[in-house]
Amino acid sequence: MNRLEQRRILVTGAGSGIGQATVLRLLSEGAAVVGADVNAEGLALTRKHAAEAGADTRLTTLEMNIGHEAEVIAGVKSAVETLGGLDGLVNAAGILRAAHTHETSLDLWNQIININLTGTFLVTREALPALLANPSSNVVNFSSTSANFAHPYMAAYSASKGGIQSFTHTLALEYGKRGLRAVSVAPGGIKSGITDATPGYLPQDSDWSFLGRLIAIVPQDNPAELASPENVAGVIAMLISDDGRFISGTEIRIDGAAHT
Repeated sequence: MNRLEQRRILVTGAGSGIGQATVLRLLSEGAAVVGADVNAEGLALTRKHAAEAGADTRLTTLEMNIGHEAEVIAGVKSAVETLGGLDGLVNAAGILRAAHTHETSLDLWNQIININLTGTFLVTREALPALLANPSSNVVNFSSTSANFAHPYMAAYSASKGGIQSFTHTLALEYGKRGLRAVSVAPGGIKSGITDATPGYLPQDSDWSFLGRLIAIVPQDNPAELASPENVAGVIAMLISDDGRFISGTEIRIDGAAHT
């Protein structure tokens, strides 16, 4: 299926997890992609997987830290020049840290907000002129089920993801008449670099009964495992394609009914 043939897409967080799976899915549907990440080793693995699928000629990788404004300005400019324009943006980059709220330092709060919320803003801001040069374009931002449902020990992370949802709503209204669609995806219970690292960030006295509320209801191949990143990548491909042409200004929750 080549729904995305001739589409030019920038994906952040492309070196692991859902971002990596998204890059590979978009390539499989014919898109030309710039995959950006702060992790050079992760980007090399993404390129390796793309080469194995015979799609690496349409992939360019880019080291970029979305928490640094100068890097974002230079990186997005490079991506637009490489692709010859921009039709879509997927802001998948982000971090998760966990702590009791009363033990969360200002530095930790600011780190999470800076990467997740401000980083999403910076990349979008720099990409908007190229996106709006087209009669139709789209932005897919990464929220989380934590934006709407209580996730313990993740106050800063949840706040950043709620901010992303509000930011996405504004984009959809402000630029909708110029052909831009903006949507958030809200994954939960998906295996990624973030979820792999989460147990190491949780407080030692965490109440695991709280976290049991986050388990998917929809059966998985292995009930003990989280769902694969490809479950989210397929939704993103739909949103980027014309199949998602009437979806904008909203969130799509992808959590196997865990929060129903």
